[in-house]
Amino acid sequence: MAAKTLHPHVKLEGEIERCRGEGQWGQLRLLARQLLPPARPPRKAGAQDAEDYGSLLLAEALLEECLKENFSKLKDSIPLSEKNEPRLRDAKQYLTDILSRGRLRPKYMTEALLILGKLHYVEGSYRDAVSMYARAGIDDLSTRGEPLYVLRLLTEAFLIKGLSLERSTNSVASRARLSEREEEVVACFQTACVLAQLYLQELEKTLNNTHSRSIKGSSVQCSEFELSYFLEAALQSAYVTHLKKGNVVEGMRSLRETLRTVETKATQPFKMVLLHSLSEDCYWSPLSDPLPEFMSKEGQSCVSSLLWRRPELYSDENAYCPQDNVEEALLLLLLSESMANRDAVISRAPEQQDDRALSLRDASAVYDLLSITLGRRGQYVMLSECLERALKFAFDEFHLWYQLALSMVACGKSAHAVSVLRECAKLRPADPTVPLLAAKLCIGPLHWLEQGEHFAKTVIDLGEDAGESLAKGYLALGLTYSLQATDATLKGTQDELNKKALQTLERARELAPEDPQIILYLSLQLALVRQISDAIEHLQEALQLCPHDINSLHLLALLFSAQKHYQPALDVIHMAVAEYPESFSLLFTKVKLEWMHRGPEEALVTCRHMLQLWQMVYSVVQHSNSERSSSVTETPVIKKHNGLHLLLPDAHDTDCGSQRASSLAASRLEQALSEITVQSSAMKQGPAQLWTALEQIWLQAGK
Repeated sequence: MAAKTLHPHVKLEGEIERCRGEGQWGQLRLLARQLLPPARPPRKAGAQDAEDYGSLLLAEALLEECLKENFSKLKDSIPLSEKNEPRLRDAKQYLTDILSRGRLRPKYMTEALLILGKLHYVEGSYRDAVSMYARAGIDDLSTRGEPLYVLRLLTEAFLIKGLSLERSTNSVASRARLSEREEEVVACFQTACVLAQLYLQELEKTLNNTHSRSIKGSSVQCSEFELSYFLEAALQSAYVTHLKKGNVVEGMRSLRETLRTVETKATQPFKMVLLHSLSEDCYWSPLSDPLPEFMSKEGQSCVSSLLWRRPELYSDENAYCPQDNVEEALLLLLLSESMANRDAVISRAPEQQDDRALSLRDASAVYDLLSITLGRRGQYVMLSECLERALKFAFDEFHLWYQLALSMVACGKSAHAVSVLRECAKLRPADPTVPLLAAKLCIGPLHWLEQGEHFAKTVIDLGEDAGESLAKGYLALGLTYSLQATDATLKGTQDELNKKALQTLERARELAPEDPQIILYLSLQLALVRQISDAIEHLQEALQLCPHDINSLHLLALLFSAQKHYQPALDVIHMAVAEYPESFSLLFTKVKLEWMHRGPEEALVTCRHMLQLWQMVYSVVQHSNSERSSSVTETPVIKKHNGLHLLLPDAHDTDCGSQRASSLAASRLEQALSEITVQSSAMKQGPAQLWTALEQIWLQAGK
């Protein structure tokens, strides 16, 4: 009979401990009411102890529910008032009565002190909070064999003690005492961080065991557990304190340890902080020790002795460990991207609008950083795959759609990029850059001239609302007409399209009289209709605006050669080759001019130089391909104006002078928008194109 009467009590105790450990405060409040009788007749000591225990549970539940509702105030360090918070007032009254009577067991009296210390802190009474924790003797408490909720209480106690000491340091007059206080604060935060990790790991085990018999996929994971303000702050407190003090090594170490022990929504910002803390100058691998010169600048860490065990790290077996700051940054971003996709709010319900906006904001920040990191390293295929996964929650979100379009442009998926740009144009019909980029793709790599004409006219139809892009719209339309004339088979159709191209380009010149690129294309169109003198005159105007433009110099040399002025043509080519020594297109023209004007011997010298240049380019390409296949380290983009005939400017030529490789690599995505082109002047860095160039060099040498 004794066992039967004891069983309900044991079951109730277990349910209470579970609710306190998992933060089920509403359920705990109901359980606490069962221990509080409705009336208050004289009772025995055991009944009075049970009543006080029920009051303790009720006080904790009321306090936690109050804190949950005032999360934003806690985050902004705004003290709570009893006048405005009835549950806070009731909880304080319960706790004060319990401590004044002193009838509970020592264990529960200590818990009452810990809970009251938290209550004093949220009221802004920091000294009272420290006093409660001193009475409880938290430095001497042990977590060995204690229920899960004790870990949570101690985590919050050390955190709040550190915060309270930190906010009362102004009252310390002695510099030595102030230094001791700061060390004590750091020790409290470090202990709170480790305890929080232990608590979350134990909580995950408990939740998994509780739901082990549930349907697969329906169990509540620790990553879905809603952290309280104090638990979230405990995870962050250690690294924040170290970074504030300038202890970057300790801060990064704390971040890494946390990421290797616990994975929750609260740790997602950790990846961003660690990402910004990574530096090539002071980087070390997560599994190695930092350099001694960095450790000498750091203070010694101290963690409470009550920690009889440390959090479990994720297994190192078959685990990937980054070797440099680039790999670790990319790893952090890909992990963040995975969590952003998993936690995305895709429901269009009005009541979830705020959650959806917050989810999209967090995801956009991750994808922006991914675009920068992967874009600088030429990993556009991986970037486009990541952005495609974002479309499930990017409905009507222009930014992510446009990022996807740019990544597809950069990795050569031009047809897919045009489809995405059509969607972007629907989202922002008044933005002229979207149809301009689509026109660029249709005119250039795809040779979809009808669609290119449609996109160009879309820009022109915007009129003055297109701003400076209006001239580019006329330029794109003029280029479309010119290419259609080249494709036409009937002489009458060719003449009509060439006339329309010339008129359209002249209109573009009127809108942007000082744009050297528009003048270049106007000169080219004049040359195509055999108006060589007018073409040279316009081209000289373009060179006055941009003296070092490779395409203008190249076209000028060809126009001089068309008039049989070989020496001026060679002078211009020499000038261009001096500025762009690695351009195969210029060198092929130089060979032809030398053969025509000076004879085959000098042309053979240039062919020999081209063979040496080809060998150098081939070695660079092979090395770049091997690096790209083995790692994600940044590979420089080498500017090559290779070609077998006159080629028009490509999207990389955003200024008129020569550009450094590093600046090209960093701004490739931006430059994809800046120009409207007909043909890419840079040969694709691949074996097939290189072998074709080699064949042409030998053919030139054999003539």
